[in-house]
Amino acid sequence: MEKRKRLRKYKQYEKYKMCGKYKKYETYERRETEKYMNYSENPDKQYHIQVGKGDVGKYVILPGDPKRCVKIAQYFDDAELMADNREYVTYTGYLDGVKVSVTSTGIGGPSASIAMEELVMSGADTFVRVGTCGGMQTNVMSGDIVIASGAVRMEGTSREYAPIEYPAVADIQVVNALTGAAKKLEQDYHIGVVQCKDSFYGQHSPETKPVGYELLDKWEAWKRMGCLASEMESAALFIAAGSLRVRAGSCFLVVANQEREKEGLSNPVVHDTDMAVRVAVEAVRNLIREDQK
Repeated sequence: MEKRKRLRKYKQYEKYKMCGKYKKYETYERRETEKYMNYSENPDKQYHIQVGKGDVGKYVILPGDPKRCVKIAQYFDDAELMADNREYVTYTGYLDGVKVSVTSTGIGGPSASIAMEELVMSGADTFVRVGTCGGMQTNVMSGDIVIASGAVRMEGTSREYAPIEYPAVADIQVVNALTGAAKKLEQDYHIGVVQCKDSFYGQHSPETKPVGYELLDKWEAWKRMGCLASEMESAALFIAAGSLRVRAGSCFLVVANQEREKEGLSNPVVHDTDMAVRVAVEAVRNLIREDQK
């Protein structure tokens, strides 16, 4: 009896393993047939982002700020506003003859994961998050670019996709594309793990919070582990992308570094996100070229 049970489990494992090679396409096909509640007045459009099939490209840049979409769309050929609903603004155009899009996500993991879910259902499968961050290591300077290879899951959204033991890791192809873009543009950059949180002021004023002791202790732990910077979306996006079997990566402008300020080091505040945007756009070009090989 025990032998038959083991044999049955082995056969189930072999069946699962054989499907692994085609898992990406199997996942897309399954999503086509699964029933997702769509509360949109227009059944052809996604409820929150208000775009549908054919409205977006395979490649999508994800800023947080809706106003940043206009800046990014200026790099596209024939850019067209596709939707403007809540925090979600979408433009679609072309880079090197390939349809691409930009969709704003607002602040934080919940709204970012909504955007990714609905963009995937609209046909997108490659995402480059571009935004801002605060440096955590003293060699990460204001105005530098941080490229996330992974993210600390100190937020809540990703827990509704995967157990906390599962790592939030960026897609290596997107990381390589971002790295190549930063090198080409001769921009100072850093690659590594970022810390992702839900509370902006939990980072900047932890002593004012009832759980400040925990926030301070964890901040020191992340620093000692080598976290480069702190931001609010990457962990949710990386985990959501993994569950959806799509590609995602992130790059950020370092606005300032509170650790440098604590040590009395130079710490100018930089607000111009143009270089981070240029890195993201060039990274999409790199991905297009690699995918066409």
